[in-house]
Amino acid sequence: MVQTPAKPETETLLLELPRTLNLYVTPEQFTALAVCNRELQLERTAIGELIVNPPTGWQTGKRNRSIIGQLDRWYENYQQGEAFDCNTGFTLPNGAIRSPDASWVSPERWEVLTDEQKATFPQICPDFVVELRSQSDSLKLLQEKMQEYLENGARLGWLIDPQTRMVEVYRRGLDVEILSNPAELSGEEVLSGFVLNLGRVWG
Repeated sequence: MVQTPAKPETETLLLELPRTLNLYVTPEQFTALAVCNRELQLERTAIGELIVNPPTGWQTGKRNRSIIGQLDRWYENYQQGEAFDCNTGFTLPNGAIRSPDASWVSPERWEVLTDEQKATFPQICPDFVVELRSQSDSLKLLQEKMQEYLENGARLGWLIDPQTRMVEVYRRGLDVEILSNPAELSGEEVLSGFVLNLGRVWG
């Protein structure tokens, strides 16, 4: 008697999705997807829409490495709060799960989180966020994302656009400041002593 092999419980299939189709997931479903797709940077909007960001090109990866590296050197010198890279997702108060290209949370806000609130995607909006525009990124969507950070607790944010060498500086309660081809950016009173050398980012 020949036995037929049992069909696997799951199998991998490729599914092409049109750009006009939006997928919506719960926070629990999002977590399960993120665990199974670590090579992708996934985000979830406040209304549950799934956003899939493919791996970056070499130029964006190089620029982001410089930003994260400079932030990390400042962090190692000052040992204040917690600094994070582009692979870290945060659950914002509005329910969105976002992954800034670089971020930092102040010690007074991080230390009051419970272990449960810190699990997987910490339930907090960083005090400081950076978004680095790649060639495929919509500027309008990134600007909306920066406003979302401010509305959910961020105090300082930088939207860096290497294509135009422009930087939009977002501060809580103030109008957006637009800088043309700046050589450096200051962390101001939020990240005291931090200065980002943009020469290494533009190059």
